[in-house]
Amino acid sequence: MKKNFMLAAFLSLFVALSASAQDKAANFSGTWTLDVSKSKMSDRMPIESQTLTVTQTDKDIKIETATKRPPPPTDAPQGGQMGGRKPGSAMGDGTKTYSLDGKEAKTDVEGPMGSMPEITKAKIESGKLKLSNSRSFSGPMGEVTMTSKETWELSSDGNTLTVNSERSTPRGSESSTKVFTKKS
Repeated sequence: MKKNFMLAAFLSLFVALSASAQDKAANFSGTWTLDVSKSKMSDRMPIESQTLTVTQTDKDIKIETATKRPPPPTDAPQGGQMGGRKPGSAMGDGTKTYSLDGKEAKTDVEGPMGSMPEITKAKIESGKLKLSNSRSFSGPMGEVTMTSKETWELSSDGNTLTVNSERSTPRGSESSTKVFTKKS
């Protein structure tokens, strides 16, 4: 009986140390280019190209996003670009830094309706990066909340990044899978 207890204790310690080592080993740093042909994205927000520049430390992860979208069709209604965006630009572009401690952080961000609070959370769990954010603001139709959850996963060779996303907006929910390749 004592042997079984010692063996179980040893195996539990081994599993805990292995999981901890796997979490520490996941490093998403690098410049990543979207492979549109391998990705599954919504038709509502088409993307021509996207680059992520990621810098990660033990404490945080900084993600710089640059997206190019196709121009609207020539017969599309003119004006009304949400938030005064330029054609071809993308909402969500820019730099965002997340603390990797798993705790919620609240910041104010500029949006189409002015400054709005954003709650973010990030952690690395079982070798995967889990990001979430929530934004709320008062719009013409009342209180609006937008949420997103992303799970980032590296291939075994570290050269492919898969980002699975779920977004919920007043227009409904959507899921996407983006596949990025690491620039050399």
